[in-house]
Amino acid sequence: MTTHHIWHTTRGEGIPLVMIHGYTIDHRLLLPLEPVFDRRPGWRRLYLDLPGHGRSPRLPGTTSAAALAEAVADWVADTVGDEPFAVLGQSFGGQIARAVTARFGRQVLGSALLAPVVRWGAERTLPDVTTLERDEALLAGLPAEDRDLFGLVMARLTRSDHELFTRHLLPGWRAHDRGAAAELEADFLLPEWPERHAPAHQGAHLLVTARQDALVGWEDQMELLGHYPHMSAAILDGAGHNPQVEVAGRVHDLVAHWLDALRQGA
Repeated sequence: MTTHHIWHTTRGEGIPLVMIHGYTIDHRLLLPLEPVFDRRPGWRRLYLDLPGHGRSPRLPGTTSAAALAEAVADWVADTVGDEPFAVLGQSFGGQIARAVTARFGRQVLGSALLAPVVRWGAERTLPDVTTLERDEALLAGLPAEDRDLFGLVMARLTRSDHELFTRHLLPGWRAHDRGAAAELEADFLLPEWPERHAPAHQGAHLLVTARQDALVGWEDQMELLGHYPHMSAAILDGAGHNPQVEVAGRVHDLVAHWLDALRQGA
């Protein structure tokens, strides 16, 4: 199979776990999950950069959700082969993870979806209050673009949260291909939910959302539960769109329990 080049880095050994980040950032936003694997070894984490993000070149044609899903699925087929594997997706990467699960079926042990995209634009159900703390002096000193992004994706706009934002999110934001991102924004959702034409997946699944998520909210994601009979769901208070960064310890515990469930079902 000829696939588009997708850059990735591998950490650990064991069962493959494909890690898929979100829109306009890169794999570094998922690296805060690494401490989980000190407690739960035996997983080979494949952190990829989506086409047009990080170190992966953009697709040769027009970038769309469907094109990215196909490119990632082809890459998984080449990289993982016939091995059973699991997949974790955050934000837009959650939508891609769902497409991967639908395509590979029983080969997928299960998925973890962190603040996944379900709807977009005016169709989203978003919370009324999304900012819990603001350091006005800090915000006044930031470049406008950084300040706007910080306010959009984090629930607490404090110095400590800005340090997390700068370390884990901002490098990927600055590296993404803006032309490809503009094309993707215009065609951001898959033509239909991947689950619509696939049997209910019987693996272990985890859904993590956050009460203060200003980008995708938390209510729309509850509709996914009907498609995954063994999905656990958490709605975390005190976090925005990046709970794996903002409330890392709580997400670590949830992911650790999910990994245990995958082992039991493997």
